[in-house]
Amino acid sequence: MLHPDHIAENASPVSVSQAGLIRLNGPARAIALDVLRVNSLQTGAYVSHFRGRGMEFDESRPYQPGDDPRSIDWRVTARSTTAYTKLFREERERPVLVMVDLRANMHFATRGCFKSVNASRAAALLSWAAHHRGDRLGGLIFGDTTHHELKPKLGRQAALRFVHQLVDHPDWQTRERGDNNDGEQQLTQAMAALRRVTRPGSLIVILSDFQGFSRTAQSYLSSIARHNEVLALFINDPIERELPPPGRYRLVAGEAELAIDTYIKTARRDYANAFEERRHALEVFCHRYGIHLLPLSTEDDLVGALQKALGKRSR
Repeated sequence: MLHPDHIAENASPVSVSQAGLIRLNGPARAIALDVLRVNSLQTGAYVSHFRGRGMEFDESRPYQPGDDPRSIDWRVTARSTTAYTKLFREERERPVLVMVDLRANMHFATRGCFKSVNASRAAALLSWAAHHRGDRLGGLIFGDTTHHELKPKLGRQAALRFVHQLVDHPDWQTRERGDNNDGEQQLTQAMAALRRVTRPGSLIVILSDFQGFSRTAQSYLSSIARHNEVLALFINDPIERELPPPGRYRLVAGEAELAIDTYIKTARRDYANAFEERRHALEVFCHRYGIHLLPLSTEDDLVGALQKALGKRSR
């Protein structure tokens, strides 16, 4: 029996298995990676064809609302009284790099499954979708102790390699960080590595809760976004967005326990405002650099959410 999101009922909410991620090969066939229809955190939805950087130029046509301003054909526009935009013929075997965050803050959830589990399952779905499209698949999997880089390769073996590295990553065993470590350095280093290995014309998918998204990390990602299509999946848990109703609660994480009191109205409001500010800052950043932003909750139907955002693949 399968859930609506094609995850087996007996699948663990706190870990992933190689068999489980390979099983997502089938559902991934229905996910398109040609057009983004991202229902972003910004108001409304928008449709955007993948950026033409690194693709073969086809022709120019009059600019239409919704076209990417970065694709304006300035040479033709200068000779005309109206704006023109460039159209590109899509090349096959486009590099797709999938970056997955497995830091300690990702091994958490109050509903559904751990953020790390949801991120890994979504990454597997997108990796299989890239394989079915004929793209070259690579990635970067990082946590608090280790990061693995996988160079883009073609074929089923590339997807299997990615799944294997994801399941066997050492940071599945890391649930706590050392003192004075909020994970900012690890995310910044991962973004630096991503910038180093990315080639223009790639599709970059980042799955993270973006905690510790420093100015330096932002500068690396903005540099990547100038010449590549970037999709950021913002993984979050309901309790991060809003505290539970007034009461006293006990949270358990491994050996540690934490008691929280949510009776104070101002504390609940301040807590919600802090998340909203972080969400809004990420939204503004992504909008500024043309990065597609997709929120994913730990209790979301992954296949449904990705189909809605990326479109369904025509059979």
